[in-house]
Amino acid sequence: MEKHSKIYESIEEKIQRFEIFKDNLFHIDDTNKKATNYWLGLNEFADLTHDEFKNNYLGLRPPPVTETRADSEVEGGGIPKAVDWRKKGAVTAVKNQGSCGSCWAFSTVAAVEGINQIVTGNLTALSEQELIDCDTGYNSGCNGGLMDYAFSYIASSGGLHKEEDYPYVMEEGTCEMTKAADAAVVTITGYKDVPANNEQALLKALAGQPLSVAIDASGRDFQFYNDFTY
Repeated sequence: MEKHSKIYESIEEKIQRFEIFKDNLFHIDDTNKKATNYWLGLNEFADLTHDEFKNNYLGLRPPPVTETRADSEVEGGGIPKAVDWRKKGAVTAVKNQGSCGSCWAFSTVAAVEGINQIVTGNLTALSEQELIDCDTGYNSGCNGGLMDYAFSYIASSGGLHKEEDYPYVMEEGTCEMTKAADAAVVTITGYKDVPANNEQALLKALAGQPLSVAIDASGRDFQFYNDFTY
């Protein structure tokens, strides 16, 4: 409670959360006895049921499988033996979406930050909040969205503002494009999807820039995932 600033409104709620905490701890211990390639640990989600975790923090909304997607051709030459875009300065510090299902916005922004650094040499933190507030044609703010729609929005709207000019507030708000009308923006001309189930295409794309990905984090273990070397 102290480490994660947990405050409960009543003794009844505190008892309830402690029971959930104990059940999660038993799951963590049991999994760590069996798993060999990953490790679970206590974190700020340890007093939440798995349903609460999924409802509060998961936000990807994929389109119907029959929908036509963007051009999936991936260009590029040979694949290097290794690449680390963090060491190349194309990745900003880890961000926290908080209790808003805005993972789609964070994934989109990270890829745009990466390609902007590669092209311009400047690593600039961009605004997830702008996507949450303004990209509402197909995406639904804290209730989920899809990166493809967000990329299209950025290309068609003229770009994204810096995070410092349009800061993240962990909730949906009113689109304030005019508020930062004179501030600098970063834009893209388009995007491409990596073909499904094609590892070579994924490697080739990753050799060119950081990619936007979505992970199915609905399994219980993702709620407590930790570094294996913990």
